[in-house]
Amino acid sequence: MKFNYFPETDSLYIDLSEKTSVESQEVANGVVLDFDEQGMLVGIDIDNASKIVDLKRIESNSLPTSSFAIAS
Repeated sequence: MKFNYFPETDSLYIDLSEKTSVESQEVANGVVLDFDEQGMLVGIDIDNASKIVDLKRIESNSLPTSSFAIAS
């Protein structure tokens, strides 16, 4: 899973999978879900992200992850 923030558009994209999105559905104002060809959720796009989520803090609890990376 990857979090990608784009300050020029104030949008946050959460990659849930490396699969390609073939369909998108807006589920709330400025929140779009992306689906692969099997209908599985692969990403979440949030417009005006700084007004919707707290971008200053990321917290994880009990994730079964083998690696954690912070990129700038």
